[in-house]
Amino acid sequence: MLRSVAVLVLDQVATFELGVLAEVFGTDRTADGFPGYRFRVCSPDGAPVRTSSGFHLVPHTDLDPVAEADLVAVPAHRHGTVVPATVLAALRRAADRGAYVFSVCSGAFVLGEAGLLDGRECTTHWRYVDELQRRHPTARVRCNSLYVQDDRLLTSAGTAAGIDACLHLIRQEHGSATATRLARRMVVPPHRDGGQAQYVEAPIPRTPDAPTLEPVLEWLMGHLDRPVTVDELAARAEMSPRTFARRFRAETGTTPHDWLTNQRVLLARRLLEETGLSVEAVADRAGFGDSAALRHHFARRVGSTPHSYRATFRGRAGA
Repeated sequence: MLRSVAVLVLDQVATFELGVLAEVFGTDRTADGFPGYRFRVCSPDGAPVRTSSGFHLVPHTDLDPVAEADLVAVPAHRHGTVVPATVLAALRRAADRGAYVFSVCSGAFVLGEAGLLDGRECTTHWRYVDELQRRHPTARVRCNSLYVQDDRLLTSAGTAAGIDACLHLIRQEHGSATATRLARRMVVPPHRDGGQAQYVEAPIPRTPDAPTLEPVLEWLMGHLDRPVTVDELAARAEMSPRTFARRFRAETGTTPHDWLTNQRVLLARRLLEETGLSVEAVADRAGFGDSAALRHHFARRVGSTPHSYRATFRGRAGA
């Protein structure tokens, strides 16, 4: 049973991600029937640390609580933060004795430096997944997940995804009813559908990066609503279909169909965010033909339905 929580903070700790952990595990709600925890914020030597917002934070203590905590959590820190060897050793010992080890956002890099991601499934903020994979090539980085649990290792994506991961852990340790009540108390959804893909900033490119095929792709970008075939595009490029397909993959890294579908999904995202068009009209404007085809490709590439995506991002254009 989860009873004690130690949060490791280093220089440049992110205040929101630390606040998520404090809100879920460090706020005493036992009078309302919620479980309580021994919650300690720990720095390597117990000294104050500077936050990413510029002010200093006074922790409860040094690393001693990490040796016995049921959950050891690492919030986000700015890139370049030096991780002392004592912290890495404390994380390894916690994992070895079976404690939950949990990172929020870029805190995953601290776990990686401790060797805890090797051969394990994990995630981090979508902006950092490529770097995390590069630094830890044996880690199995899941770029579209809000959070990932691999045995007692729990990693989450950026900012609010830390709340999702915390509620997942509460649900696992104390049951769905407790997690749902806590979510209501915090005025957040008990569970969010979809993954990070719906939050990735992915604007439609203005100029296709394909030197030989650029005129064809520029034309195609302006006619995404039209049904087109590889034969038609090849004729426009004055190539045989086989040569066109080979040149297309060489210059774009993918097939004509995959490239075109991706551009149509990007256009559909923009239309859902910025217009009041019906989903059927969005499907037609983006070249999918009907809403069923749009839903199919949208779910595969964005991890959400068009309706859910619009509900998530409505009002964003005027914000």
